[in-house]
Amino acid sequence: MAQRASSYFHLHLVSDATGETLTTVARAATAQYTKVSAVEHVYPLVRTQKQLDRVLAEIEESPGIVLYTLLDDELLERLENRCREMSLPCLSILGPVLQLLQSYLGTETSHRVGAQHTLNADSFKRIDALNYTMLHDDGQHLEDLEEAEVVLVGVSRTSKTPTSIYLANRGVKTGNVPVVPGVQLSRHVEQLSRPLVVGLYASPERIVQIRQNRLLGLRAHHDDNQYIDRKAVAEEVAFSRKLCARHNWPSIDVTRRSIEETAAAVMSFLAERRRQPVA
Repeated sequence: MAQRASSYFHLHLVSDATGETLTTVARAATAQYTKVSAVEHVYPLVRTQKQLDRVLAEIEESPGIVLYTLLDDELLERLENRCREMSLPCLSILGPVLQLLQSYLGTETSHRVGAQHTLNADSFKRIDALNYTMLHDDGQHLEDLEEAEVVLVGVSRTSKTPTSIYLANRGVKTGNVPVVPGVQLSRHVEQLSRPLVVGLYASPERIVQIRQNRLLGLRAHHDDNQYIDRKAVAEEVAFSRKLCARHNWPSIDVTRRSIEETAAAVMSFLAERRRQPVA
């Protein structure tokens, strides 16, 4: 197939629910094509023929790839037929997965729109985890940190808070505690037995860069020059790593990791710990 000359293309995302699943999959795929950019057209909550009419009009006005998560047979058939008439590629994101499940399980789907968003036990678990995590951010309420499943420790700007929130969205109660050189870590943290404690660290150069950018972004001035001094930061990182080694806490180098990758590593540690027999 000939390569497109344009540096962008239109990407139409049609969903009968919130469109979050569709958007996530589409962005994961398009991220692999760095030389072209997708102009996204997102159409959530498309559940009637009239709503689909408006979508088809926009697709006709800006032709491109069409991805969808529609469960209503009449709507998806009409969308596919119209795309075929316009010679546009059209694909169901959930279709192949649902067919695979159906062939293996030997049963039909329920065709419930937005079924993954219904409130169930997992939903309430995530809400509970988020509430707990927000209350135990940055060393708050250490006295009941034993109730956490994961506790992240590390020096300033090692992505403790965003990683905690990401884990909470996965239903994992997470607290995080800053490590400050020369300051004794709270006994509440050192004596933890139930939670998995994980140390996060990064290269001194990366931490200095993040701290400088943060100060510039906030147009703030930090009175302590050691906050962005490379040698002082290196000592902070060394202090943090020694602390984790002393307590046999696993550590993760987050220098080149995304939040998602760091959280995945934490989840792997957690899964391994759960597999171990209780002493």
